[in-house]
Amino acid sequence: MISIIDKVECCGCNACGDVCGHKAITFVTDMEGFWYPEVDEEKCTDCDLCDKVCPIINVKELKKNDLEEPDCYAAKHKNLEVVFDSTSGGLFSALAEKTYRDGGYVGGALYDAKFSVKHFISNDKKDLLALRSSKYVQSDLLGFYRKVKDIVRKGEKGLVCGCPCQMAALRAFLKKDYENLIIVDFICRGINSPLVGKKYTESLEEKYNSTVIWQKAKNKELGWRNLTAKYRFADGQIVHVTKDENLFTRGYLHTNVFCRPSCYSCPFKGFPRMADITLADFWGIENVDKSMDDNLGTSLVMVNSRKGQAYYESIQQKIKSVRVPFASTLAGNPALVQPLDPPRVDRDAFFVDLQNSDFTAVANKYFPFVRSKKQRLKELLRGYWCVCKTIQFKFWPFCQFIYYNFLRKNIKTNKENIGYLMPAPYSVIQIGKKAKVQLNAVLRIGVKKIRKSKLETRLLVDDGGTLIVNGWFEFGYGSDIEVFRGGQLLIGGNHGGGTNINATIICAERIEIGGHVMIGRNVTIRDNNGDHYLSQQGYKNARPVVIGNHVWLCEGCTIMSGVKIGDGAIVGAHAVVYTNVPANSLVSGNPAKVVQTDVYWKY
Repeated sequence: MISIIDKVECCGCNACGDVCGHKAITFVTDMEGFWYPEVDEEKCTDCDLCDKVCPIINVKELKKNDLEEPDCYAAKHKNLEVVFDSTSGGLFSALAEKTYRDGGYVGGALYDAKFSVKHFISNDKKDLLALRSSKYVQSDLLGFYRKVKDIVRKGEKGLVCGCPCQMAALRAFLKKDYENLIIVDFICRGINSPLVGKKYTESLEEKYNSTVIWQKAKNKELGWRNLTAKYRFADGQIVHVTKDENLFTRGYLHTNVFCRPSCYSCPFKGFPRMADITLADFWGIENVDKSMDDNLGTSLVMVNSRKGQAYYESIQQKIKSVRVPFASTLAGNPALVQPLDPPRVDRDAFFVDLQNSDFTAVANKYFPFVRSKKQRLKELLRGYWCVCKTIQFKFWPFCQFIYYNFLRKNIKTNKENIGYLMPAPYSVIQIGKKAKVQLNAVLRIGVKKIRKSKLETRLLVDDGGTLIVNGWFEFGYGSDIEVFRGGQLLIGGNHGGGTNINATIICAERIEIGGHVMIGRNVTIRDNNGDHYLSQQGYKNARPVVIGNHVWLCEGCTIMSGVKIGDGAIVGAHAVVYTNVPANSLVSGNPAKVVQTDVYWKY
């Protein structure tokens, strides 16, 4: 009879529940959000099957494979759409596609309608969209082991993926190795509480006043290394949350406070691996093979068995693969051999507070965003190096830097965030003494690829005009930015952005430019018609322009007054935009029309 006295002794794999033919085992969730088996002694027959499938009890017998040291590869799916939609390089999808083509079944973790994570298996390739990508909270496998066993005993092909402890439990449940089943695990740092995941989602819904209807960890649009989570809300809002802003990620990576108790002494680390193939993010790939690094994600593939090797070789046409030394995999993935460090904050107090407070309040109490002195010093040095790099140690740009940042009372700078105006040589700046300028982040003017270029960059903010910069932004050389009396130019979120050569921004009423907006060469954005009037009912000389977050304005396009461009949209080269552009769409032509929807991009 399975008996959990110490919670460290249970990894929550659910295998004991599946193996019990008398339905004597149920699972009870504790205040931390983790489930543990509970035995009904009246139904129990003391058959000990539950002990025999427990991966922790049987780890010594289970920890074996053909290869003591795995063959290792850096790999990427050749289909860029798959890579964008995957956590790393899309290798799980490549493996799954092979199984689907062979008429087999693929199993893994997916979100249900309430964003609880469960394991699921089917032979319908449409389910791959839900199965791919990491979920980062523990999945419920109750019933999954039985389904896998039924499939493989009938001779059907299968491929399943899960945490190392879950896949070890599957080995124990099946009792033998099936040639028609490929078992895949991944390098697991530690599995998080479903309760904490739910609480974090609720905090986002409260913050944005709408229900989360879709989420994706490690979204690639801001780059793989940013560990960005993307959320879509019922009211149409799309929000990107990077690792520095994400309270859930911060708590997980910085404090280890809400992982399962068994993770701190995980016996499934090291070698040999129990799965046929192990997948992971290949952190440090830039130091191993730069040709495999585009900041869209690269998979580390560890082949642990001869069966796994044959299967991996069968997908080579679908992937780009480079063999790498085994030693190169360890530096970026310490979780391969080391259990999770103990929590760095009071775990018991954290979960007590979580019962009584919202997640944001608890997060700010236990893992607030605090820059260390070392981090702060690095940021200051980086900021001042940016100043030197921009002004190129030239006398006149230095004078402008001092004048506009330190001597003008109507220009407010944010020294904490290095919120300064940084002019390059050949920058012409004219800011009225009655203008309002608020620099909450870096604004670089006249940024050059060709350092000796004399192409003039102009910034005008008239008296009565307003310029507010909330996120790092660059005006490329040759750009012309003019904010007239009464005009408001608002720039940036938290993810940077900028213009290329000869971009033009003409603001007489209000132009809002979101975070991570990339503006190509010769792009024009204007909210007014330059005081030209038409004899037309309802005509207005100026109307606001709103450009959402993560928008790409391609070379030579024009954004006219009154236009709103949705988050993630792309405006094609030389397009002229008169009407609103939906989020995540590509528009082209004159007048611009939608030519593709559900478009995702990265710079």
